[in-house]
This record gives sequence, structure tokens and C-alpha cells, in this order.
Amino acid sequence: MPAASRTSAPTRAHLLRTGVMECDRTWLLLKPGATITDRNDTAKPAPWTTCPTHAVLIEHPEGRVLWDTGVPQDWETRWEPTGLQEFFPVQSGTSYLTDSLAALELAPEDIDVLVLSHLHFDHAANAKLFDNGRTKIVVNRKEHEGAFGFDGPFKGAHLKVDYENIDYTFVDGDSEILPGINVIDTPGHTWGTMSLQVDLPESGTKLFTSDAVYLEESWGPPAIGAAIVWDSVRWLESVEKLRRIARETGAEVIFGHDAQQAESLPFAPDGAFT
Repeated sequence: MPAASRTSAPTRAHLLRTGVMECDRTWLLLKPGATITDRNDTAKPAPWTTCPTHAVLIEHPEGRVLWDTGVPQDWETRWEPTGLQEFFPVQSGTSYLTDSLAALELAPEDIDVLVLSHLHFDHAANAKLFDNGRTKIVVNRKEHEGAFGFDGPFKGAHLKVDYENIDYTFVDGDSEILPGINVIDTPGHTWGTMSLQVDLPESGTKLFTSDAVYLEESWGPPAIGAAIVWDSVRWLESVEKLRRIARETGAEVIFGHDAQQAESLPFAPDGAFT
């Protein structure tokens, strides 16, 4: 995927805070002998840790593109039927997506394209805020098929209440959203997890892995998996694909839930990638 021309390329990418969860680190980094605890038992064997979520707002001559939506403000009650609120409680005082957009003097109706990396509860939870008849909402076709392909209101981290009754635009495989903004097909975590490549005029290529890779520690080599993986073989293939793209483009890689990396990233409204 070649870099965009200077006349039609992203001008800036803002990292948005969209909620900080807490969880057993085993969810993020699966190692032999590990067991998973909930918020009522945060002792060893695995440490209780923070799990930040983020979105990416890309300014482009052809419109504003938003990548992912983070966790919902009503997480405690929305997640209660699933039990997820016990394993992934959201920190008090956290900044949600609407807070981060408001800090840039924006609202959901100001977004031209919303791209969802996948339909899990911490990435697509606020998708309906953008179902306004104006914003185009993009998802991988296989992710959509899988997310509606089970009986009942939820399965694992897929909650139909988050993403049902939305008019989607589907993409298949690696696809260009706008010049210089490409989604990369990286299944394994889920049926149709996607990563994001943004080619910026000054700082070069940024590669946002979403949940294709949670942590820099998972990146390897060798890659280390996590507790929530639909297909381990495809997950490994996707990590190697991202590693190849990063090597070929010289990309800076931003991982999906890496608290340590997040401390050094230029979050809005104080900073941005240019």
C-alpha cells in the first residue's frame, strides 16, 4: 500500500482517550500456568493491571475519519448480563470518547467516516452515537457475519446491543478508506479484526494494531498470544503480516491496550501525529 500523495493525504492524526479499564493481565498476555481473576480478587498469580482504550481521529482533505469508539459510559449496567463488568471495570474519572471529541470542539455528527476495527465491547460500544444518517460506518464483512452469527444477545466480548440495527458499509481484505488511510485485514483475535495504517506527511507511517496485538510485549518475536483469540494460527499470521508492513514502511507501531506505551503517546488535545 503506497503512501498517499501530498495533495491528498492525511494532515494530522489525533489519539483520543476512550476509557481505561482494569483487568487481570492474563487477558492481555497469556503465559503457562496463568489463571484469571475478577475485580474481587486482584492478588497474584497474575497482576491486576490497567487496560487503556483509544480511538484515532484522522484529519483528511476529504473528511474526518474516526477509528474505534472505546468503552460506554453505562458500562456497569450494559455489561451486567455478560459478567464483563467484573473482569473489566472502568476506572472512575476516566475520559470517554465524547469527552475527547468535545475537547477538540467536535461531536459525533462532525465525523464523516467511522471505521470499527472489530465489534468487541471496548471498541464498538459507542457506534450507535454515529448512526445519524450522515456518518458512514465501516466494518469488515467477516466480522459482521460472525458478530451476528450466534444466538442470544451476546457471545464472549460481542454484545449485539452495541452494534445491531446499524446501516454498515462493508470492506473485504486490505482496503483504502481514503488516500493515505488504509485498513489491514488482521484476523485471529476475531473473525474480521482490522488494523489501521495512516501515512502522514511529516512523521511518516503509523500502524495502529487494535487487538491484533495488545501489547508491545506481545509483538515479539516470538509473538505471545492473549486469552481472547478466535484462531491462534491466523492471529500469528496477522502479527507477522503487521511486522512485515512495519519493516517495509518504517512505521511507528501503536498497540491496542499497552498502558506503558500510552504514557509516551501524544494524546489529544495536547498533542497529535503530523
